[in-house]
Amino acid sequence: MSELQDIPDKPLRSGYTTGACATASTKAALLALVHQQNIPKVEITLPIGKTAEFELKSCVFNSKESTCSVIKDAGDDPDVTHNAEISATVSLNDLGTIVFKRGDGVGLVTLPGLDIAVGEPAINPVPRKMMETICKKILANHNLEKRGVTITISVKDGAKIAKRTLNSRLGILEGISILGTTGIVTPFSAASYIASIQQGIDVAVANKHQELLINSGGRSEKALKQLFPEIPESACIHYGNWIQETFEKIQATPQIKSVAMGIMLGKASKLAQGYTNTHSNKTTWNKEFIHQLALEAGYEKAIADRVLSLNMAGRLREIFIFGDEEPFYQKLLQKCFEHCHKIAPNIQLRLYLINNDNRIINYKT
Repeated sequence: MSELQDIPDKPLRSGYTTGACATASTKAALLALVHQQNIPKVEITLPIGKTAEFELKSCVFNSKESTCSVIKDAGDDPDVTHNAEISATVSLNDLGTIVFKRGDGVGLVTLPGLDIAVGEPAINPVPRKMMETICKKILANHNLEKRGVTITISVKDGAKIAKRTLNSRLGILEGISILGTTGIVTPFSAASYIASIQQGIDVAVANKHQELLINSGGRSEKALKQLFPEIPESACIHYGNWIQETFEKIQATPQIKSVAMGIMLGKASKLAQGYTNTHSNKTTWNKEFIHQLALEAGYEKAIADRVLSLNMAGRLREIFIFGDEEPFYQKLLQKCFEHCHKIAPNIQLRLYLINNDNRIINYKT
């Protein structure tokens, strides 16, 4: 998963998903095997109906199998798989079906709850369908309809790349996932992050968890795990900036009964205003709102007015002592709680404000 980054203020270039790249490699490999010749480039049809051309990084073949690869171009998206080499090795089989195998660098599904069965390579349904369609068309064009194709997808350094994703907590081990529902990577669309949130909740449910521990990221999770050491990693979700989408998924998942939510001070100052997408490119903290909040919490005007001179939410600690009994933080958490509760009213929610030094304030409902 990409790190959360600011969106550049310029026109952004789209790219292609790992699924599209795997499909291009598969098409080239099967054509190379059938024709016994080098394939320099291929064109594929993406799920959204557009065509895309891919140049091959490599193409090696013999009479029994062929391996071709492409370099993934993610455009201007900060995708951890940008420039990854994705290859497909294909051979004909007598099963009459398309068989997917896991090569080096592609993850193995080890937990239930995903769209792919346990024990299968982490190649999602849409990329599988793309590759199946391509293979069946090529077989039909060459009077090979009775044959099947065995496809092994590999990703160079995929296991290393996977360490920068949340695959392991989804039960996808030893490599990345082959993903994509459109074939196109839209820069900074957050689609992959939100999909990971939703998948994480599905995995938690499939593993019989009724309580989730949700945090914006690894730092706040580490702090909150001190209070909830019994909650397993498969029940821990990173919501990033997408609080709205996280709670919508939780509300739509009746198996989840309770949620413990950790939130850092900067994000809390935005969520308290009602901003459920807390990305810095979407929202900023509002000093006037926080000033009014301090007044509502009972502080004298002279103290509340000090908020108006601050340049960042983190400096609120210079005015209000970071502790459970400080009325300002309880008022801040009350507002955060109300906005989350509106989205997921059926969930028992416990809310915790986390400081940079891992100190925690518990919202006293």
